[in-house]
Order: sequence, then C-alpha cells, then structure tokens
Amino acid sequence: MTDISKFRGTGVAVVTPFQPHNGEIDYEAFGKVIDFLIEGKVEYIVAIGTTGESPVISDTERQEIIDFLAHKINQRIPLVVGIGGNNTAEVIKKIKNTRLTKVDALLSVCPYYNKPGQAGIIAHYKAVAEASPLPVIMYNVPGRTSVNITADTTLHLAHTEKKIIGMKEASGNMTQIMDIIRKKPENFLLISGDDMLTLPIIAAGGDGIISVVANVCPRDFSEMVRHALAYRMKEAQQLHYKLFDLIIQLFADGSPAGVKAAMHIRGLISNSLRLPLVPVNETVYKKLEQLLAAL
Repeated sequence: MTDISKFRGTGVAVVTPFQPHNGEIDYEAFGKVIDFLIEGKVEYIVAIGTTGESPVISDTERQEIIDFLAHKINQRIPLVVGIGGNNTAEVIKKIKNTRLTKVDALLSVCPYYNKPGQAGIIAHYKAVAEASPLPVIMYNVPGRTSVNITADTTLHLAHTEKKIIGMKEASGNMTQIMDIIRKKPENFLLISGDDMLTLPIIAAGGDGIISVVANVCPRDFSEMVRHALAYRMKEAQQLHYKLFDLIIQLFADGSPAGVKAAMHIRGLISNSLRLPLVPVNETVYKKLEQLLAAL
C-alpha cells in the first residue's frame, strides 16, 4: 500500500521558468527555484500542472523537465508530475510513453471542454489508474475545466480504486469538500487546491495543499500548513493573514502570471510566459512589489 503521508502538508505547484529572449525552458533558474523550495521546507514538488503552464509544454519538453527535476531533487522530497487531458486514450498513451523514474505520483486533472458526465469521469479515472504505474491524485478545478467532480464521484473512486490516493480540490465548495472529508477512507487524501481556503480545509479535516503562493513564500506558507495540521490554529492564523493580501494579488491578473511576477521580483526567474498567457499589468506588478517589500 502507498505511503500517503509523504503527500500531507505543502506541495508546490511549481512554475516552469522560461528564458526571456527565446522562450525556451530556463533550467538554470529551474534548479534555483527547486533549491529555494526545498530550503523553504515544503513537503513535495508538483510539476507540469496548470501553474507550470502544462498546455504549452511539448511532449519532448515534458520528459526533459521530468528527467531534470528527478535528478535535481534527487529524492530529497517527493516529486509529483501532472499528466492529464480530455482524451482518455491520449492520457494513457502519455503515461505509458513517459519515463517516470524517481517520480512518486501523478496528478491528473478532470477532463475539460468536452464536459463528461459523472459516469464518464469515473470511467476516465478508472482507465487512468489502471494504466498508471504510480499512485494517482485526481484534480477537480471546475473554474478551469467547466466540469465539477461531485463528492459522490470522488468517494466512489476513493473507495474502489486503490491506486487513486487523493483529490486536489479546487472547487471552492466547502460543503462538497467537507462531505468528502467525512466519508472518505482513511488512506485517501483531501488536498486543497486553493491557497486562500487551505486553513479552513485543514481545520475541517483536510490533509494539506498543492500551493501556488508557496513558490514565493515557501517557508511561511509550509509552516502555516504544519501549524494547522498540528491544531496550532493561533500560529497558523497569524501566518495565514500575513500572506492574505499577497495571495489575493497573485491571482488578480491571472495565474501563473501573478506568481511569475512575484518570483521575478524576488530574483528567482524572468517574468516570462508563453502565449496565450502574458505578464501581469503594471498596476498588479507594482502592488506585488509593495507587498513583497512589506513581507
């Protein structure tokens, strides 16, 4: 049975740094970011997700990123890789054709755009779980996919698919999230997909976060999560509210544009994205500068 405890706490939905002059992946900056996150005491890294601009990463680049991160992290902390999509056969093909040495789990987003029903979602994840050599974390983000994975669907998969070990929940629906928490099996993780709701989700019984803001403030945010998981709520609240305004501003002009701007201000990466994403507007950038200076 998979040891799911290594995915409790703070996972970082890590950005993919690009070079400003040619848009290629900036591996020197990538390595710098990984060291910064590990030194910041996060529990694990999640690569090639939404924050990593997965839609504009080629299959060749995906394998290069995985190989680079596996070597760079060198099993110091777990590595999770995003492989998902809205064509089940293509997702399975990607899983089978991807070298996953030193990868600990897959994060697979709910199929988007073609809007499957709950029966289709169940069939999709059963097929993904069967094809995957690694544990699978589902990802519910209806704001991006236009489809919600209901609590009943999540619980059905949690109770019937041993390889599916958790759900990254970014529906923003606390009633749905609490329904999953109260009925899920003990060996299934409910992971927040929303930085701002992490504290209340953990207070309700959740297991942690796959975070955007932790790219910028890994030590403060991961410490907040550890306090919350240990029921030290006063300490957790202090750190939550310390980062409150920053979290709002990171998403004010789209993500990952906001977090890349903040990381640029911190000197970690260039402020470069691939189209159709563009950098944040000047007002947001200046506000981020002010907030980070205050922190």
